[in-house]
Amino acid sequence: MAAAAPQEAVRWGGRSGAGPCWAGGPPSVPPPRPRRAGARGGRYAAPPDASENSSALYVVNVERNGKIIYTWKGNQRNTHIGLYDLQTKQNEHLYMFERDLRIISCSVNNERTLLAVSFRQYTEEERVSRLLQSVSKYLTLLIEIHPINNVRVLKAVDSCVRVQFLYPVEGRNTSTESRLLLVSEDKYIEQFDIHVAEEEHKVVIQNSGQLPRARVADDLIWAQWDMVEQRLFYIVPKESKSTLKCVQFYPDENFNSILESHLDISVNDTQLKLVNFGYDYCQDQDVASKSLNLQVFTSKAGGLCVCCSLASDIPDEIMYSIYFLHKGYNKTFTVSLERTESHQLKEVAFMNLDYYVAAYLPGQFLHLLNIQHPDLLCYSLFLTGEDARIDVLQNCSIRSPLVSTVLDCHIGSMYAVSISDSALLRFLQNSKRDSERLAALHCALLHFRHTEGLEMQIIWWISENLSTCHSFDPIQEFIIASLYCRMCPETHDLDKLLPYTSLLDWIGIIPGVTCATDIISLPVLEMVAQLKDHLMRHLQYVGKKKIDQIVLDYVANLLNLVHRIMKEVWRRYQLHSCIFCFDERGSTGEFAVFHIMSRILEAANGMCMPLPPGFHTLHLGLGVRCLPLHTLLHYIDNGVLHLTETCVRKLLKDLDDTEKNEKLKFSIVMRLPEALGQKARQFWNHPINANFIARKYVKLLLEKLGNRQCSRPIPERPSVPVEFLPLNYLTNMLAEIETQGVHPYEKQDHVNVRFVEETALKHTMTLLGLKYS
Repeated sequence: MAAAAPQEAVRWGGRSGAGPCWAGGPPSVPPPRPRRAGARGGRYAAPPDASENSSALYVVNVERNGKIIYTWKGNQRNTHIGLYDLQTKQNEHLYMFERDLRIISCSVNNERTLLAVSFRQYTEEERVSRLLQSVSKYLTLLIEIHPINNVRVLKAVDSCVRVQFLYPVEGRNTSTESRLLLVSEDKYIEQFDIHVAEEEHKVVIQNSGQLPRARVADDLIWAQWDMVEQRLFYIVPKESKSTLKCVQFYPDENFNSILESHLDISVNDTQLKLVNFGYDYCQDQDVASKSLNLQVFTSKAGGLCVCCSLASDIPDEIMYSIYFLHKGYNKTFTVSLERTESHQLKEVAFMNLDYYVAAYLPGQFLHLLNIQHPDLLCYSLFLTGEDARIDVLQNCSIRSPLVSTVLDCHIGSMYAVSISDSALLRFLQNSKRDSERLAALHCALLHFRHTEGLEMQIIWWISENLSTCHSFDPIQEFIIASLYCRMCPETHDLDKLLPYTSLLDWIGIIPGVTCATDIISLPVLEMVAQLKDHLMRHLQYVGKKKIDQIVLDYVANLLNLVHRIMKEVWRRYQLHSCIFCFDERGSTGEFAVFHIMSRILEAANGMCMPLPPGFHTLHLGLGVRCLPLHTLLHYIDNGVLHLTETCVRKLLKDLDDTEKNEKLKFSIVMRLPEALGQKARQFWNHPINANFIARKYVKLLLEKLGNRQCSRPIPERPSVPVEFLPLNYLTNMLAEIETQGVHPYEKQDHVNVRFVEETALKHTMTLLGLKYS
């Protein structure tokens, strides 16, 4: 569901193919044409030996500003160091060593005036053969490169050293101070303070003696550099559990510990493992299978995850743990492999996709773990086979130095990685399991920015798959997830307060994967008043006026989403305004839309949410056209269809009084609430309507009478002489009640005892087939 493609000017050629579910990044570009060191500005010109005979380029570091440091060997076997800017797509030549060196680590300061380089001088065999026993194996240099000037030795030791400049906050003016982290294979980290000054158009190091330094960490067995946030994560082993610590570096030269968390990870390594402190490909290949495979990822939404590959005693199983530190729990996954071959890697690679962390085993699986909402396993995508294949990242060891970026540690190439919305929709359409549908739907709604085209395709899919989703309601998921996506960017912390799913739990399984985890219940809001109270409790600093606006926006977005669904469903089935012509039966498309509207109503009732004006009128209109009478009445009696004034008035006016239509009208009128019934009957001039009014009037008068007996003499009243004793008795009794001041229909003067008497006679004569005069 994602794709890897070469970063510009990093992957210099070759095929940029991708698996069927991955989307490409920037295209590859021709080899760089870097300029000579020391120049500032002007056109970029290639150095003398940057020819086709030059060796491949290797990425050695990625700085905070996204600039990539790379190295290559010229045809004279000189070692070159270059800088590529992802924003401007420009290359800059930083430095050249006039010998063949193996660069281990390299970093340039923010002002590009200082270059720190660590390299291996000779192999052990070379030292013996040249009788250079007293020469150190590794050398770490600090070089002035504006222009190229002095070189200072920071370390000359037999243990490997990594270097990393600290970067100030973005937008800060050029500084005369630089700070450099030095990480030693001897398990310590220290910070160097470097002061520079400009002398005769040269930037030189001001410190004449030893550079001031401060110890940052000791006795660590694993460390990772977060170049974006300028944080150092490292692990110190304890007797029972290992401790993860985090140090934050600030622009004012201070640093302090901001995190300490115990991890239930057994660490038996004696060798220091470093992540994002440069990339030494030869060493990484040698120790990859022996050292701790662990990475820390952060997200813009505040996620903090520790991903760790675990050892398994079973050959065909892979185990890895994700510590969701921002949630307070971890999940351990066990994956049964489909096939294993001796030459295939069994080391899981982790990639940071911001909203997701990807656990990737080339040739086996790709697990996209939702780190913002990790509570339910059904919101993470587990892909196998062709869906999980990334062509350019097969059988290789990879790292994720930046969000949505991976580095092939074998060949030193960098790739952009992203999830493809079109491939995701294809996956959604082809999925057969509810777990796959939920994960794909959730990704489409919350990971991607909403576009009309994407929403339209999702709504069409929902309209076609309502009956095939058994463990969740796709309409509820669409509405709640879309509301969450639209509302959360507006106000800070709303993402922690609003529900993102209609599910409170999920007990399904994902074939091939097992996971034990605690489920955290999500809030269920029964809509506007409770939502307001909920926000008032947790967002007191925002203020009542702002919360009122948030609630109004939430409800407005909710109603707009239902309207959007209806609009797309209407377009999908090509309906038009003829649905309010009640003299025709509904089409197949109308029946499909009626079914979808019934599911929308069910979803709305389940979430206690309002529906847009006109929804019930439209729903009832479709029901009249599509359902037989007994089914229509059953839907009305059970609250599926709501009788609205607009639809009932049109039905009574437009339909003629055939026997079939009279039966329909009378059945509808009998079920109207009192207030609406009085209005609706004014639009139906029919004896049945008069009969109904008379019956209702009699009922109300008799209810007023109760158990009282008529004792007073019956007053005289003008009436048509009728020799029908039951009717005479009834009318006399009603007349007595009227004289006592009881008149239920005061606003309708024509409804009285005389009206009841005449209506009864007309109805009786009609039933007897006689003419009333």
